[in-house]
Amino acid sequence: MSTDSNDTDTTDSSGGGHCSTPDSDGEVAEEIAIISFERKLPVAEDIKEELADDYEVIDIIEYHGDVFAEHWGEYDCFVGLMASGIAMRKTAGLLDDKWDDPAIVVVDEELTWAIPITGGHHGANQVAHDLSRMGAVPAMTTASEAAGKQGIESKAKALDAHVVNGDSTVATNLAVLNDEIDAVERLDGPRAVLVGDDVTVMKRNDEGVVLGTGTVDGVKKEQVLDAWEATLDDLDLDFSDVEFVATATRKEGEEGLYEAAQEIDAGVVHFEKDTLLDHEGPTPSRAKELIGWPGIAEASAIAGGREHELLREKERFDEAVTVAVGR
Repeated sequence: MSTDSNDTDTTDSSGGGHCSTPDSDGEVAEEIAIISFERKLPVAEDIKEELADDYEVIDIIEYHGDVFAEHWGEYDCFVGLMASGIAMRKTAGLLDDKWDDPAIVVVDEELTWAIPITGGHHGANQVAHDLSRMGAVPAMTTASEAAGKQGIESKAKALDAHVVNGDSTVATNLAVLNDEIDAVERLDGPRAVLVGDDVTVMKRNDEGVVLGTGTVDGVKKEQVLDAWEATLDDLDLDFSDVEFVATATRKEGEEGLYEAAQEIDAGVVHFEKDTLLDHEGPTPSRAKELIGWPGIAEASAIAGGREHELLREKERFDEAVTVAVGR
């Protein structure tokens, strides 16, 4: 049995796995195959219905002994509705390179656990997290996520970028884990850069706008979403035009902001104080006088924008959210 979520052909003409961006490490899963035994097909249908709006393609394929080999390279991620041992044995001989292999997640029939087996940073963690909406606990074992930190691949996703030199992330993710690096450094060109094997290079994907955002403590998701929507409407834009949300490191842990960003499927990037001071906006801010920080909304929008330019100066909404837009 196989059902498509749309009419998109799931087979890459080159014979390799689908990849969201050129040179990408494939951290964004877009095409999924749910592999299920016949008796579990109703659960597979439930999963497909729940995730349908989040992925380009979700196919349901009934399990047989060579099912993974038969469809290897056609999907970003396999969701195995089966015991982890079955998925491991049937895919072990197919694995070749972490940057090219599809991600694999297994989930039990009761939707208790969603376990990324391979490709945690390349789609499996993402899918496991989405399955948590159905009650499954995402059992993520990648070191950075297990330690509650954002790995390099996750940073790339938040920035709507892709990693050019994938092998470098072994060293840089270890540095993240050891608290040796945190924020991403930005270089604007034209410029020629010589890097070593322990420097990860990211390139931006599609062009879009940056929502520079400052909030009061305890802000609600709805307040943030309303402010963003009003700001974008004024520019004849919508949430699909947002590249990412930018704010300050002092706003880390602001749940309402994170929940709003998740709602519009945008990453959140935090800038350090020194970076924001280097990109201070034109509108005076009391925060500069009181605590030495520039206005977060404008400075983060300028720092995050490709051209370091403001498309819209800051506006305060509901006495809780301040938004500026970077070009």
